[in-house]
Amino acid sequence: MNTENLAAEERLSNHVLNLQLADIPQDTVETAISLIRDTLAVGISGAGVPLADKVLQMARQWGETPENSGAYILGRDIALPPASAAFVNGFQIHCQEFDCVHETAVVHPMATIMAALLSAIQHESRIGKTVTGADFLAATIGAVDVAAGLGLAVASPLKFFRPATAGLFGATLGVARIRGFSTAQAMNALGLALAHCSGSMQAHVEGKVTLPLQIGNAARAAIVACEMTLAGLEGPLASITGPYGYLPLFEDDWDLDPILNSLGHDWRVDEVSFKVYPTGRAAQGGLLGIQQLRASPINIAQINKITLSAPPIMKRLVGRPWHDKMPTSYARLCFAYLGARALQNGEIGLADFSPEKLSDPSIEALASKIFVTENHIEDPAAFTPQQLIVDLADGSQQIFDIPELPGSPGGEFDRSKQLDKAEKCFEFGFGTGTTKNRLNALIHITDRLADQANLEELSNTVFLNVRNK
Repeated sequence: MNTENLAAEERLSNHVLNLQLADIPQDTVETAISLIRDTLAVGISGAGVPLADKVLQMARQWGETPENSGAYILGRDIALPPASAAFVNGFQIHCQEFDCVHETAVVHPMATIMAALLSAIQHESRIGKTVTGADFLAATIGAVDVAAGLGLAVASPLKFFRPATAGLFGATLGVARIRGFSTAQAMNALGLALAHCSGSMQAHVEGKVTLPLQIGNAARAAIVACEMTLAGLEGPLASITGPYGYLPLFEDDWDLDPILNSLGHDWRVDEVSFKVYPTGRAAQGGLLGIQQLRASPINIAQINKITLSAPPIMKRLVGRPWHDKMPTSYARLCFAYLGARALQNGEIGLADFSPEKLSDPSIEALASKIFVTENHIEDPAAFTPQQLIVDLADGSQQIFDIPELPGSPGGEFDRSKQLDKAEKCFEFGFGTGTTKNRLNALIHITDRLADQANLEELSNTVFLNVRNK
């Protein structure tokens, strides 16, 4: 069959529905496993964020489920209807800005996709259907191809929050794969997903908690779109490329053909970056520069000014000024605060966004010296190169080059560092005690994920006390 003659929506659907693990390079599968493990750990850490409790309380008001039904929340022993569980899990995965990201696409693919797939997998288990580890992996990898691919197809600056918008379409097809949809059903689900598609960058500009809520909305919408399809409701078929489809409405300059032609050859999960710090990806390079500064002979007391010179999107994403009444969601995207805290303590950790830390008077003097400016790069999606420019009291200047961000594909954020991050996430979300045992169990399970006949053992590790329910 000449797939080039098929509609874009059909080609995307067929790719996710028909993808087999045997068709995917082993290195790509191993990368996907690492990103799944990382996403689960980050979502568990989200259970330790006080605001996540409020989100959970709200979602519980939408309705509970009988015992031994529904889907569980990462790091908790609470089950909700699958759509509600996807919402809360999506929020928990993204609420600390610690989840992985495809830089060029400007998409956090795993947050929306994993939150939706976890609910879909548990739902299938509740109704007596088995989802294998191989199916889970293929659904994840295919869904990332779609979510990141929709971002890569765009050449204009983003106006909408692509982790929620593009992520929704990837997540919907991932759920369609888990639920055993036909191509016609999957295309219909994409049309119903379009009816739910939303997520503005205004939340990012203002540093509001609406960002992870938009991730939650998208994960929930993926579940709902598939449920609507099963109920016999119809959606538009040209949901991506039609005159009022996703790309024409949400993006200004796009070309999807190269992405469609790359399906089955270029694996977008290989291009996804890990987050080294619980902050926006746009701040990660600057924090690497701060580490270089701390390792130099420069005395902090001699610093007059620190400037992060970076591509235009950096200033837009994390160039906001420090102020003494910052909410946590603002601080995570404020390089002035992040740089000052890292300069003072050597790193940024999960505990650095408490009200006490944000109101620390010792931070103000350092934060007021840190700025973000645009360099010569014109690419609206470029994250590098960057420079950290340090002006000293004696009139001299030191420059630290940042050619790539930490956690980039093929970089130095190896398995050991990934597992160290996961352990910190488990401690923050689960608390101390059984953390090490649970983490070791997750490592053991995910390392052999491709061979698992069902995912019950995985569920018992990432949800609290599910085995006893």
